[in-house]
Amino acid sequence: MSSLSMTALDLKNTGLTMSFAKPVIRIIGIVLLLLAALMLMPIVLLAGSQDWNVFIMCSAITAGCGTLAMGVCRTPINRLNPNQLFLLTVFSWVVVSTFASLPLILVEQGLTVTDAIFETISGITTTGSTVISGLDGLPRDILLWRSILQWLGGIGIIGMAVAILPFLRVGGMRLFQTESSDWSDKALPQFREVAKTIVLLYLTLTVICVLCYRLVGMDWFNALNHAMTTISTGGFSTSDQSMGQFTAPSILWISTLFMACGALPFTILVRFWHSHDIQLLNDQQIKGLLISFAVPSVMLAVFLAQQTDTDFFQAITVTTFNVVSIITTTGYASTDYTLWGEFPIAIFFIITFIGGCSGSTSGGVKIFRFQISWCLVREQLRKLVHPYAIVSRRYNNRKLSDDIIASAVAFAFIFFLSIAVFTILLCLLGVDLMTSLTGSITALTNVGPGLGDTIGPAGNFASLPVGAKWLLAIAMILGRLELLSVLVVFSRDFWRR
Repeated sequence: MSSLSMTALDLKNTGLTMSFAKPVIRIIGIVLLLLAALMLMPIVLLAGSQDWNVFIMCSAITAGCGTLAMGVCRTPINRLNPNQLFLLTVFSWVVVSTFASLPLILVEQGLTVTDAIFETISGITTTGSTVISGLDGLPRDILLWRSILQWLGGIGIIGMAVAILPFLRVGGMRLFQTESSDWSDKALPQFREVAKTIVLLYLTLTVICVLCYRLVGMDWFNALNHAMTTISTGGFSTSDQSMGQFTAPSILWISTLFMACGALPFTILVRFWHSHDIQLLNDQQIKGLLISFAVPSVMLAVFLAQQTDTDFFQAITVTTFNVVSIITTTGYASTDYTLWGEFPIAIFFIITFIGGCSGSTSGGVKIFRFQISWCLVREQLRKLVHPYAIVSRRYNNRKLSDDIIASAVAFAFIFFLSIAVFTILLCLLGVDLMTSLTGSITALTNVGPGLGDTIGPAGNFASLPVGAKWLLAIAMILGRLELLSVLVVFSRDFWRR
């Protein structure tokens, strides 16, 4: 092929790529404008904000870039194809995390770029890992901004899980496809209605949580911060002691209740909101989640009561709170549970993988994938006894198709392969094995604290090497976006015409 023909082909492909990316860039521009507005919230909510000038400057920068993106890409946003949705899903989270880190960098005695990006990604993905020590003395506007990031991330996660990932058939999420997951023109009004209800429900739960925290003794500032990071199952706190700064058992029980609410499937909650049909809560995922809360909580409470002569009510309060915090991937801690002994450490390590329901703010492997896996195990056991039997695969009274099974298996393989890869890379950077392994797991499951002296519930990620923080930031985004939706963007087939 002549050089002239090659040049013409390159120009044609470049034009196709720009045409393909323009709607995505325009939507990201709109998201940046929303982020710029949210950057003014610490000034609005706090009288005498210490860093008001920094937040105004960051808001102006973000709004300017968002306006520029919308101005350059004037393409009307109609229907996006799957490839554009993949691109939007990945790059919107990366771009928002980058701009949201600006206040953490530009404040007086701000964080380094690496630490600020790590902290912001941890917030946006509702992971809850932190590199900041001395939270008790941090400016209130920065503490509030961290909480806002997690609250924003929580609503973004629900929207992605309800509307985008089922449509893209990522990791078995098609099992939860509804009208709001259909991106055809006829389904857009339905999607807008569901989105409005989800936002209203999310706001309502947040406000109720604020009031409940205030009624049991928190001041307004702590109540607002912790309500935002509880509903979003994020786990950022206003103190290095996390929820251990509060002594009232009622605070831990309220936090447990609202963490559980955040881990419920919002599609079910929306339908319950409209119909008030209690039968909707008879969902297989919800029952599985409640069992995963109850069993380890009771086991640990009995163990703790026997080993330490702790009152059983106190034991069940602290174990239930910490178990629900880890399973819902919130990452709050009321105490350093690694000091309870080897048996509790083993339990907390195992429940780190579980996660909440699909369509919730929680991360993790998700309850439904464990239930689908059990369906497959049960099917194989029956076929060993009855080789010619025809077994119907069903979940929540819906047939499990082969592509749902295949995508769930692919997710599981990539998930555990990713843990191995990130663990090895962290060890190569000089991080000890316990920190490398549990750090990789907690990043990919978006839980927050790991195990060990460094990143356990009593530690943080500040002492890790720079390279390790970047690796864990990548892992947090991978885990939050269900792995496959990120990896596909870097595949060769994705960019072919």
